[in-house]
Amino acid sequence: MEKGYIHIYTGDGKGKTTAAFGLAVRALCAGKSVFIGQFVKSMKYNETRITEKFDKVTIEQFGNGCMLTREAAEEDRRAAHEGVLRCREILSSQTYDVVILDELTIALYLGLLELDDILQLLNNKRPETELVVTGRYAPQELIDVADLVTEMREIKHYYTQGVLSRDGIDR
Repeated sequence: MEKGYIHIYTGDGKGKTTAAFGLAVRALCAGKSVFIGQFVKSMKYNETRITEKFDKVTIEQFGNGCMLTREAAEEDRRAAHEGVLRCREILSSQTYDVVILDELTIALYLGLLELDDILQLLNNKRPETELVVTGRYAPQELIDVADLVTEMREIKHYYTQGVLSRDGIDR
């Protein structure tokens, strides 16, 4: 690619990771290589099985278990920082055409990472690399450096009716 852009998928609605994985499939089908770094995640959700279907995709997770029910620990911060270091390597290499940093804004929101480090990460990517950042609560500073920002807004959701996460649809 001549120029890679920075995308941000944010908001309180469903579909941010799904949209990023959709872009990954599109890129893979076009013969491009994809790296997906998942912050604050350590479970192998169904979307991680994309590595079984395509050769030119790598997924690495930089999480330490579910943080929805507990305070962030030093292990969580360490995993997130190691993820940033790894993604810095990836973004400066010529290995991947598309890089997805899934739930990066959540790691920021939870205080696992510093905004200045993330801005530096984005500003130092190779110009040809397409970069997608997902997660709720994208700070204005990230929105300002992005080329494309999509906000997923929840209008109605079946979770409010007690429907749990469904295999193959929500996870």
